Amino acid sequence: MKKMLTAMAVVMAAPFAAQAGADFVEGDKTFAGEAELGATLTTGNTETSSVKGRLNMLQELGNWENQYLFEGLYKEDTGEVTAKRYYGGIQGDYKFDDKNYMYITGNYEVDPFTGYDYKAVASAGYGHKFIDSGNMFLSAEIGPGYIYKKLDDEQTAILGYDNEDSVVAHGAMNFTYEFSETSKFTQLFVADYGDSLEGRSESAITANIVGALAMKFAVIVRYNDSPLDDKESTDTETNMTLLYAF
Repeated sequence: MKKMLTAMAVVMAAPFAAQAGADFVEGDKTFAGEAELGATLTTGNTETSSVKGRLNMLQELGNWENQYLFEGLYKEDTGEVTAKRYYGGIQGDYKFDDKNYMYITGNYEVDPFTGYDYKAVASAGYGHKFIDSGNMFLSAEIGPGYIYKKLDDEQTAILGYDNEDSVVAHGAMNFTYEFSETSKFTQLFVADYGDSLEGRSESAITANIVGALAMKFAVIVRYNDSPLDDKESTDTETNMTLLYAF
């Protein structure tokens, strides 16, 4: 646990410490972001509610490109909670040139329906932009990392231990294609391979409605090839949300 906390602290501090040393000698400071919100509510014979929120912020500080991502999902069916997931992540990319960069990333996820109280991942490595044209973008990253998972009380009682951790190989791919000035397709793959293989895929189509307001349709798939005994290996999530760019 101490190793994980130390790694996360280094990950979160590195972009700011390095940029402070550089004194912002290159480029201008820029900041942009996207906020998403989707919700459903039914009453009467069936009472259900669900809320999905997401905040994605991007920042340029000289040679650093930083991303801050926060997500939340909550679903309730007839008074029973059927889904609850919270996620926070940060990544700093240090650009060597227009194509090559070093990344440092860390994330923290709470999803009690997986049998874990929380999961934390930290990684650092090399990234490359294969395509960065007017309407298409493709990048990939690879590097070593560390994963720590805290089991909930029920699983701890069954298994006889309360955490799992391992060194992992971390990989990611990010693809964007703009169909027009008002619509685009995005695809994200993230995988961590250590004692088990865990991955996440997010496919999304975004279309502008008016001004900075857009509609987003996304399908998210989470995979774990070694789930706990009473859990599924694959989780899927389909969302329709409103997106506001700022």
